[in-house]
Amino acid sequence: MTDPPEATVTLPAEVVEQYEKFSRFNSPYPAHERGRAVDLYPGDGVGRSPVAGTVSAVRTVGCPDRPYAADEDHLIVVGLDDEWCARAGAPSGTVARILHVIPAVAPGDRVTVGDALGPTTRSGFFGQWVDDHVHLGFRPPDANPLRASGSLPVAADLPVEPVAWDGTGTVVERGPTHVVLAGPRRTEPGPSFAALASDGGVPLDGGLTHYAGGGTFAASDATPGEDGRDERRPRSGDAVSLLGTRIGTAAAHGGGSSGAPRVEWGAVDVRANGDRIVGLSLFAARGERFGVKLVCPDRSFAIGESVTVELVPSDDPIRLGVG
Repeated sequence: MTDPPEATVTLPAEVVEQYEKFSRFNSPYPAHERGRAVDLYPGDGVGRSPVAGTVSAVRTVGCPDRPYAADEDHLIVVGLDDEWCARAGAPSGTVARILHVIPAVAPGDRVTVGDALGPTTRSGFFGQWVDDHVHLGFRPPDANPLRASGSLPVAADLPVEPVAWDGTGTVVERGPTHVVLAGPRRTEPGPSFAALASDGGVPLDGGLTHYAGGGTFAASDATPGEDGRDERRPRSGDAVSLLGTRIGTAAAHGGGSSGAPRVEWGAVDVRANGDRIVGLSLFAARGERFGVKLVCPDRSFAIGESVTVELVPSDDPIRLGVG
């Protein structure tokens, strides 16, 4: 006898729309690789609550020693209201785990969606190019919310506009380990969020290909087939390509997870103006024009410089771990 499928917690659109960006797969940590966590980027340094309920625990934990980051991180555990659970398709008694926020709340405090939980923190769990964000995961009622494993699958109940890209752009932002290129112009008017599209028109998510796996978003211009699914949405085993190069293979989530498919990245290098860089940071973002983030700690680009990105097969692709 097999176990029943796990419930998928589906974030309502109005929850996600509080934030500037979101991603399920742009992280090397196991929960993200399996679509069981989501990172929500507020953009203003305030860690706003994506859930409604009662704070049940607050913990401070150590994190990897990074010269650019704090030496500790924080966990806020929230027992979810039944009404929030019902809207998200979660079982009554589900618990939320929130990380990377310095808590200004304490056990027993009531929080609602949009409440300030505290400022976000530069965590040592991040790569230096990663923007501050709120990490959100969920545990079933009978699970230990303080353990690092055991999260439920997560989905987002809003479409993402797929935006085609020709691999070119001008540098508009630079940091110690990344640059951002001016992205392609979006359709107007369009949905709240957009992401770079695969050659097949599927919005992409994740660290290409510096993390082992990535994923996709549900497209805003979906064309339902006979089974009601988007005809362009890749099935398990389908090839996924970008800029004319196969970048990976669509894969099932496993464990009862639903939502847009994940992608196992193939052996590919990312090159910018001919030089190999670490990768592309892919996510869904707001705005008429969204940026393309290049992770390039060993390559400097000037503001205003024109950049052409190519994806090429590799015998030794870059893969970053969690250490």
